[in-house]
Amino acid sequence: MSLITILVKGGFMMIPIALSSMIAIVILVERLLVLRKIKINTGSFVLQVKNLLLRKRINEAIMLCKQTPGPIAAITKAGLIKRDQGREEIKEAIESKAQSQVFHLERNLGILGTIANIAPLMGFLGTVTGMIRAFMEIQARGGNVDAGVLAGGIWEALITTAAGLTVGIPATIFYNWIQNKVELYVHEMQDGSTELLDMLLRGDEDYEDKDYA
Repeated sequence: MSLITILVKGGFMMIPIALSSMIAIVILVERLLVLRKIKINTGSFVLQVKNLLLRKRINEAIMLCKQTPGPIAAITKAGLIKRDQGREEIKEAIESKAQSQVFHLERNLGILGTIANIAPLMGFLGTVTGMIRAFMEIQARGGNVDAGVLAGGIWEALITTAAGLTVGIPATIFYNWIQNKVELYVHEMQDGSTELLDMLLRGDEDYEDKDYA
């Protein structure tokens, strides 16, 4: 018996499970590409910006931010553009850009998390409906069925449970992994925005290097 034949025997609930798996794969690939694109050495970037600010080369610092991918570069650019304004304006610009970057990092993660939760439930639902059909068939035959017929109805019903878990378990793993990556970027943004605000407000004073994980 081929894999396709087995999946078809799972019943109508295999359709939403299959659609969920395809959506999860698309979201996973898209998020992995985004995270790979924005990966930079945060400590090295902040140090370069710091050196440029100490030498009053603001335009070069802004250009560096434009050429550097990632959320920390985006919020640094937002702060530099507002450098001639007051503390509250600079802080507001940094926080506003940070919020938009967090939204960008978390885009579609909610859908992936939902799939991770509902795929096993759809599998269980398919199993329940399959078992109902199996017992309806037994009743229709007046209970005159052998063990082979009963076993066949049961394993066909359990296909959806297996399919739902096959989709849900990897989706949960990748959702948690990507969420941890996002939290790391958020932590870097918080540290970077604090350092940037300090640099912009302290003017020509010497800045002590800060280690970044």
